[in-house]
Amino acid sequence: MTVRVRIAPSPTGNLHIGTARTAVFNWLFARHHGGQFILRIEDTDVERSRDEYTQNIFEGLQWLGLTWDEGPFFQSKRLDLYRKAVQTLLDKGLAYCCYSSKEELDQMRAEQEAKKQAPRYDNRHRNLTPEQQAAFEAEGRRPVIRFKIDDDREISWIDMVRGKVSWKASDLGGDMVIARASDEDAIGQPLYNMAVVVDDIDMQITHVIRGEDHIANTAKQILLYEALEGKIPEFAHTPLILNKEGKKLSKRDGVTSIWDFKQMGYIAPGLVNYMTLLGWTAPDSTKEIFTPAEAAKEFGFERVNKAGAKFDWDKLNWLNGQYLHQMPAPELVDLLIPYWQKAGYEFNADSDRPFLEQLAGLIGPSLNRLDEAVEMSNTFFTQTVEYKAEASAQVQQADAKKAIGAIISALESAQTLTSDDAQKIIQTVTKEQNLKKGLVMKSLRCALTGDVHGPDLMQSWVLLHQHGLDLPRLQQAIEK
Repeated sequence: MTVRVRIAPSPTGNLHIGTARTAVFNWLFARHHGGQFILRIEDTDVERSRDEYTQNIFEGLQWLGLTWDEGPFFQSKRLDLYRKAVQTLLDKGLAYCCYSSKEELDQMRAEQEAKKQAPRYDNRHRNLTPEQQAAFEAEGRRPVIRFKIDDDREISWIDMVRGKVSWKASDLGGDMVIARASDEDAIGQPLYNMAVVVDDIDMQITHVIRGEDHIANTAKQILLYEALEGKIPEFAHTPLILNKEGKKLSKRDGVTSIWDFKQMGYIAPGLVNYMTLLGWTAPDSTKEIFTPAEAAKEFGFERVNKAGAKFDWDKLNWLNGQYLHQMPAPELVDLLIPYWQKAGYEFNADSDRPFLEQLAGLIGPSLNRLDEAVEMSNTFFTQTVEYKAEASAQVQQADAKKAIGAIISALESAQTLTSDDAQKIIQTVTKEQNLKKGLVMKSLRCALTGDVHGPDLMQSWVLLHQHGLDLPRLQQAIEK
């Protein structure tokens, strides 16, 4: 058997972190078994579906590196296939026309609510006579199509994550609507559960991997697979992604779309690595950093947790940082340039490339997100420096001014400045001025950057010198 899985997002919003994690699990499972990963766009909700959301889904999956083997398939272009399947169920007597009006349904639900009963359809039109149907048609009523559900039935399956799952058909809310009413066609727009099953049968999907919030849908869909005489796939219902309060991650928690994460400065390898760990543990539980290809070799649902996966920003930042720390400077520069440009920093991306690559190499080991480079780089793009309180206090000390003054004198006679040159100047000033090296270094850093902390001081000094920013700042510190 060739494993065939699918990711089937609805284009009613941007690609969500939950959908993306589901895509990651599908992709890993397919690659582990040498199978196919299929992309299907479930756009039967015409009113809410948007082309820009579809494009966002495509771009998001491509950015994450989750390339698909077949598709994209659009449900909106497969309506005839769904209507044919609905007609098959009607012909078999497994579905029927329901003429209940909105007012009648509202009244039914109100009565159920008053009796504190769970909402369900009472199947009132399941056995209409041809005469009754004709009477409703004469009133101008257009029917929805409902699928018959036997309340005495129990639906069970062996879930790859949860083991045996059983669902009473009586808890599914009565006979299920599988096609909307239509003024133009005998069978209107097919609904989600119907379209999904028809697609899965037609595309020969072997494994359905999706969030646990679909479990009730699975029970309904199994009945439809059976009615349409299709092969029932295996199911894996993955844990939901939870916020720090243990509730389902939502827009209220801030960032939820993949594009938001990208704009915040997360990179695809780090984000995919993190999503892989949202509910799955590698056989070597101490291993946390791996490429998708490495994860695919070990991935299986026997190590996917049943409990919800809490979203941990600190863990994501750490993982993302591990990838940034190992990234070659030329590659990192390409990612950082848009952030520097957005911040308004002035530079020429071509002629200043050597300087930018040195800067990327300098700050790269300290980055957890790309956007952090804006603040870290500020001192290398601005003419003047703003002092933090501790740095201001440091440069006003007498010994600090003595050290800075000696560094200015040494610089004025130096024709170039390399890291070795900078080290020699520090050694000379320390010895000739009889000062501690720590004081000289701290005073130099405060004078150059306005802060007591920062990246490697010698490399920072060399970069500032290349743009002629070091002497003016040292002189500014002397005058404080």
